[in-house]
Order: sequence, then structure tokens, then C-alpha cells
Amino acid sequence: MTDEATLETLRGQIASCRICRDRPAKGPEYRLPHEPRPVVVISSRARILIAGQAPGLRVHESGLPFDDASGDRLRSWLGVDRASFYDRDRFAIVPMGFCFPGYDENGADLPPRRECAPFWRQRVISAMPQIELVLVIGQYAQAWHMADQRQDNMTETVRAWRDALLSGRSPAVLPLPHPSWRNSGWLKRNPWFENELLPVLRVRTKILLS
Repeated sequence: MTDEATLETLRGQIASCRICRDRPAKGPEYRLPHEPRPVVVISSRARILIAGQAPGLRVHESGLPFDDASGDRLRSWLGVDRASFYDRDRFAIVPMGFCFPGYDENGADLPPRRECAPFWRQRVISAMPQIELVLVIGQYAQAWHMADQRQDNMTETVRAWRDALLSGRSPAVLPLPHPSWRNSGWLKRNPWFENELLPVLRVRTKILLS
């Protein structure tokens, strides 16, 4: 287990990171257009890691991960209240991109910044060897964390959740769709998610928080 002083140093280094603004992967014209604000929760005690995509604007403004309607839905999926969710002894929260990436021309959030995961992700994950379950939210996190277990698309990856969860990997991995309101139609079209996957997720969560 990594000691808390080492993690506090790592938190400070992440908080001061500006690579997406100062050294953009695709060249200066692709620099992050606003001041970066990394939003990450790393922990020496949490047994569950939430691996998401990137903060939205509201999270960028508040500095609190999943501080929006998506977070409300995710907490409902987990069966936990806000106090438990934001207790870093219970949950670590490490998105693929630590900062809000901005909007595209249609007003949708851009993908996670390319600079972030190659620079930070393995270092942060390695600093939390106590993690027992990784909740892999959305296609970008699934591509990074699941490798050969990832299917042709997000739906099929989540549909194969039993294979992923019971593969014997350590930590265990459970793929989830993004809890965004934009996925409400997906949830209606895929009732097996609520009927079959969520009960298992809630049981696993309860065990790992006990």
C-alpha cells in the first residue's frame, strides 16, 4: 500500500499539471483553450476505482467529480449516497483525462485530452495497489483498461460484463456505459443492464465498502 505522504505529493503534481495547455500532443494550435483544472481522487485505502472519461464543465467549475446529473445516476447505480461517494477512503476516481476538454462544434464534450493518460495513468494506477475493482465507464476507459477483453463497440463490451468481471484479472474490471442523460435511450433499449448487471454491481460495491 502506498503511504499517504507519497500520494499527497502525487496529488500536488497532478494539480499543477499543464501539459494539455503548454505541450499539446497535436501541436500548439490544439492547446487547451482554458486554464486546466485537474479533477482526480486518488486514495491509499479505497478498494473501488471509478475510471471515467473526463470532467464536464460543471465539474470543472466545482472541482468535484461527477457533481452533476451523471453523478446522481452513477450513485444510484452503485446504491450509495453522496457522502460515501465522495469519501476517498471508499472510492478513487481517475478519469482518462483529468481536465475538462471543452466542447465540439455541436456543443458536445470533446474526447479526453490525448496528453493525459500516457503521461499520468500508469503512475496513478500503480500508486493504488489496494484497488480490487475498476468500474470502467465509457469507450475511452474501456479501450485503456480492458485491452483484449474489449468488444467491437461499447454496447457489446458492457453486454460481456460477466466475462470481464470473472476473468480472474486483478483488480477485477466491470464495464459500464456513461451515466450521462444522453444515454437514457440506450438504457431503455438495453433493460438487461438494469435487471442483470446493476444488482451485481450493488452487491460488489456493498462488500467492498464494508
